[in-house]
Amino acid sequence: METEAVGEVQNEDGVLVLRRIRVTYRLRLAADADRAAVQRAFEHHMPRCPVYRSIGGSVDVTTSLELEQ
Repeated sequence: METEAVGEVQNEDGVLVLRRIRVTYRLRLAADADRAAVQRAFEHHMPRCPVYRSIGGSVDVTTSLELEQ
């Protein structure tokens, strides 16, 4: 698995403030992997993520999943 996170910072009154984070997960699957189960796990992971739970109210966090065989 490979993960890429990109943050967007804005200058507010001379202070750099993190406003948005985009996270992309790239996952290589075996040919016989249950893609539906992987997709369900991905769709439910954010509420269980400690980082998202810590900053989700003040920073816009979006995720995407790219599956490869």
